[in-house]
Amino acid sequence: MSYSPRLRDKYTKEIVPALTEQFKYKTVMQVPKLLKICVNQGLGTAIADKKLIDAGVTELTSITGQKAVATKSKKDISNFKLRKGMPIGVRVTLRGDRMYEFLDRLVSVAIPRIRDFRGINEKGFDGRGNYTLGVSEQIIFPEIQMDKVAKINGMDITFVTTARNDQECLALMKEFGLPFKNQNKQ
Repeated sequence: MSYSPRLRDKYTKEIVPALTEQFKYKTVMQVPKLLKICVNQGLGTAIADKKLIDAGVTELTSITGQKAVATKSKKDISNFKLRKGMPIGVRVTLRGDRMYEFLDRLVSVAIPRIRDFRGINEKGFDGRGNYTLGVSEQIIFPEIQMDKVAKINGMDITFVTTARNDQECLALMKEFGLPFKNQNKQ
C-alpha cells in the first residue's frame, strides 16, 4: 500500500462532495483543486550580508522539505545599492505530496503558533482564484530552531488553485482548514 497525505485523502472524500453540493457542479472535474503552493521570502538586507541568503535557503528548505532557490534582482536600483543579478530572496514551489504535507503542517502546527492570532485575512485573493497569505515570522514553524536564527524574516505563501473566482477559492481554502477571520461571511 502506497503512502497518501492526509489532506489529499480529505480532498477526495470530503471536500469534493461538499463543494459539489455547495456550488452545484455537474461533474467532479469542475471542482477546484490546489495546483501548487509557492513560498517566497524576500531578503532585502542580504545586499550587505551574503550569509543571509544561505541562511534563508537552509531555513526554507527545512520548512518545506524541498530545496529552496535564491532569487536574483532583475535590474539595477542605485538608491538601494542593488545591481542586476544580486541575490535578494529565496523561493520554493511545492506540488503533489510535498504540497499537501506542507499545507497540513501549516494549518495544524504553524498557524496556531502565531502570536495574537485572530484569523487569516480574507483580502488576499487576486480575483482569479488564488490566495496569498503573509506570515510575519519564520519561527512559527517547528522546524526552525530559535537559537540558530540570525534574523527574523517574514514570507509570502501563495496558494494557486483551479478555482474560477474568489468565492470558490475561499470555500476550498476553508474546507482545507485555513482559519479565516469571519467564518460566517460568504
